Amino acid sequence: MLDDAALDLIFRKARTHNAWRDRPVTDDDIRRIYELMKWGPTSANMSPARFVFVRSREAKEKLAPALSSGNLEKTMAAPATAVIGYDVRFFERMDYLFPHDDFMANLYRDDPVAAEEAGFRNATLQGAYFMIAARALGFDIGAMSGFDKDIATAAFFAGTSVKANFLCNIGHGDESVLFPRHPRLVFDDACRFA
Repeated sequence: MLDDAALDLIFRKARTHNAWRDRPVTDDDIRRIYELMKWGPTSANMSPARFVFVRSREAKEKLAPALSSGNLEKTMAAPATAVIGYDVRFFERMDYLFPHDDFMANLYRDDPVAAEEAGFRNATLQGAYFMIAARALGFDIGAMSGFDKDIATAAFFAGTSVKANFLCNIGHGDESVLFPRHPRLVFDDACRFA
């Protein structure tokens, strides 16, 4: 079991950051985050998430038209931004990822609506694993859904079967400009036993 310091780092004291210290996020950093997060479970090990890591000024300018006005400045200033997408044809890799049974791959191959839904849901899970892995490795994050997914898809996944899902800034946050922490629902407001 993780100790309280680790749980604080990942959850209780972790914050969504909007301002960043001048510290880079390197290729090796991003690889370390991915290599940790990839072990999170998905349905039938489908692993539909696809990532594009945006760091250069040129790449940020390519992302800028997709961003809402409230997310523009903080994303342009972030050391790295992950465009987290989902591959609607994830089943084409299931011979490798789920080799013992081709039933699941064929199920999704024959039902594009089910493939879209499963790909979106499981890639969203993988995006959450990505954020937890980044925090576990000492990075701060700022996830966003305030963007035009069609523009981001065209900019970073054109000609593929991948669609943009959400964005996540990565870096070392500037704690001096954090907003006060908002409350969360207590157990009895969000949960019940059946």
